[in-house]
Amino acid sequence: MEILLKKDVANLGYAGEIVKVKSGYALNYLVPQGFASVATESVKKQYAETLRQRAHKEAKLVADAEALAAKIEGKTVQVAVKVSESGKIYGSVTTAQLAEALAAAGIEVDKKDITILAEDVKELGTYEGSVKIYKQIKAAFSFEVVAE
Repeated sequence: MEILLKKDVANLGYAGEIVKVKSGYALNYLVPQGFASVATESVKKQYAETLRQRAHKEAKLVADAEALAAKIEGKTVQVAVKVSESGKIYGSVTTAQLAEALAAAGIEVDKKDITILAEDVKELGTYEGSVKIYKQIKAAFSFEVVAE
């Protein structure tokens, strides 16, 4: 029996997919729980149209993400931090500070999407970072830690 999944179901598929399952599993569990609906011809046509529209939106999202990645790639930003007399940083540089530095450079990204490639940033210098923009699209940038 073919069903259209309304929600993600572990070991079966993701929301919006048409999958084949045994009729007892579909009619006794998936449909009553609201996880799926029976895939009739009209549902299949609607699903095909949804896929077509989603492909168009996906292409636009990927193009926007690649444009942002090109803007970030190779960029160097400065992060000003408080430093002790011996040159060590009080605390360490965080992704929130990097998000603020990128925002000051005109690039808005979420701090959750930033990864610092060094283990700990506790000294002045230049380090590498990465931003996950969309699914498999990432951009690398460098940041320089300077004294306030």
